[in-house]
Amino acid sequence: MIRLITVIGHGLDLLPHFIKHYSDYVDEIHIIIYESPINPNIKKQVREIIKDYSNIKIVETVFEEEFRWDYVTFLYNKNKKEYPDDWWVIADIDEFHLYPFNSLKKIIKESTKNGWDIIRGGFIDRIGNHGNFSKIDTNTNRLIWSQFPNGGFFRYPLSGACPNKIAVCKGYVELTSGQHYAKIGGDTTWRWQGWNHPLINPKHHIQVHHFKWDSTAIERIKRVAETQSPFSFSHEYALMYESLKKRKFKINIKNKEFMFERVPLGDYFLYKKWDYLINKIKSI
Repeated sequence: MIRLITVIGHGLDLLPHFIKHYSDYVDEIHIIIYESPINPNIKKQVREIIKDYSNIKIVETVFEEEFRWDYVTFLYNKNKKEYPDDWWVIADIDEFHLYPFNSLKKIIKESTKNGWDIIRGGFIDRIGNHGNFSKIDTNTNRLIWSQFPNGGFFRYPLSGACPNKIAVCKGYVELTSGQHYAKIGGDTTWRWQGWNHPLINPKHHIQVHHFKWDSTAIERIKRVAETQSPFSFSHEYALMYESLKKRKFKINIKNKEFMFERVPLGDYFLYKKWDYLINKIKSI
């Protein structure tokens, strides 16, 4: 059984695309609803979207102050431990994975055979045509990949936000805040402390395509920055907002530092700079 778990507090326009994408890879999708004062009706809206899917279920609903990323991680850890020996895909609503060989089952089979319980990944940031923060079309006949056809790496250069992710793991594995790393034997798997740990698959790296950058992102980044709260990483969001403001809220896709390529389809092999990028991400 391969399960996916996600926490939804925003990004409902992405949910139909999210379901379409991951239904090809996982057996079940578990949704945690994160209600807050700004989205009191989100559970009703999610229920309406998923009502025709028998393999998708809401496993928990919480009401909490918005943008508490540490609490979001707690929810991931708590719920996947219900099935500690099963494999879990860990994906925020704006994170769409692409897998080596374009096969999740194949890398899980190899990981199981070799005793690897964690498969890491790294961000590829997606942006709309001409570097614009595009409005999402919820019609899944219009592929999300073609709506945001440019893939690159700009969030870390602009704000220093961590680009590492634990993308797939066994249920017992404890994730750190933001799902960036894991805790193993009291150590956190960052750089020399554990990226070469025996439990981590050393061969395969998952592309985490980040569809965070839609037309609603600017206002959301601004709101997070204004919280001035350490648990929301508000300092990173403030840096991001100021960086985007200087660029008139448009990403320069010709900037070589951002490593953009046109990637209009969901295929692991289309982003040609991946090997270089993941090695850069692992060094951060």
